[in-house]
Amino acid sequence: MGEDAGTKAGLEPGPGPDDKDELRPRPSWLGALGRSVYGPTPPSGAVPCPRTSALSADEVGEVVAIIYRGRSERHSETLPERLQTRDWGSVLAVAQALEERATGQRAGWKIGAAAEEIRRAEGVPSPSPGRIYRHTVFESPAELPSKLFINYRNCECEFAFELAVDFPARDKPYTEADAAAGVEAMYPALELGDTVFLDWYGASAYFGSCMDNGGGAAFVKGTAVPDWASMDLPNAAMDVYLNGYYVKSGKGGAAMGHPLTSLTWMLNWLRERGRSAEAGEFVSTGTCTGHLFALPGDTVLADFGDLGRVEAKFLP
Repeated sequence: MGEDAGTKAGLEPGPGPDDKDELRPRPSWLGALGRSVYGPTPPSGAVPCPRTSALSADEVGEVVAIIYRGRSERHSETLPERLQTRDWGSVLAVAQALEERATGQRAGWKIGAAAEEIRRAEGVPSPSPGRIYRHTVFESPAELPSKLFINYRNCECEFAFELAVDFPARDKPYTEADAAAGVEAMYPALELGDTVFLDWYGASAYFGSCMDNGGGAAFVKGTAVPDWASMDLPNAAMDVYLNGYYVKSGKGGAAMGHPLTSLTWMLNWLRERGRSAEAGEFVSTGTCTGHLFALPGDTVLADFGDLGRVEAKFLP
């Protein structure tokens, strides 16, 4: 994946969040999605693959082997057309089989496509969970090694919860009150996305990133907020910067209307499948600022106002 025009200039610091009221004009390489390194297909531009039938068990195994090979050997992969489908059950089956093959220590969950903006951009019918692994969890400010990523560094500003209790599988759905009572703390966070498939939005034709751990690659958390329940989280605002240049803003209501609603959705998604969420795990509840793509050498900073800042530098 080649660098876009102006990459070297982009490594020079911009005005920074403390100078937001006096921002310089954006450099030519900076757009609404950060760097234009997401592939030839624009958001919402994917042409759905023709197949809608379910993958057979053998075909699920083939797709799992392709993604697993790309992940373990750290290179891009192409999914043959005959294995591309819009069948959501098959997508979830591949994602679960990949999770079962993963050897990393589990640290929680991330929710992909929790925001309607992202579901439209990627054409997905539902939010798409993925695992957070312990070796991919960092505290801000973080320096993220290149080995965590294959094709992309897709940055999302999110609110994450750390669980204080287990949420076991049960018949009765969890309510938002149940979820709130089981939270240890909330964190402002950056969730970083990647996939083995080239052309981020083009792969939405067959829900490529959803199969590939929901597009999850790394997680950077800010300072814990124990008294989060008294806050107006749907209107909690954040600004995101790339190399010091302001890119865009968002609010906590972007992901399902409220981060707590998103957390409750995750708990019930697990419950419906006979699975549990465990005390000490994190649940990152979905992007509040859409997508922002970066390159090695870039620094992304999310300014959550009174909740603090979360910073991630991508090492070459």
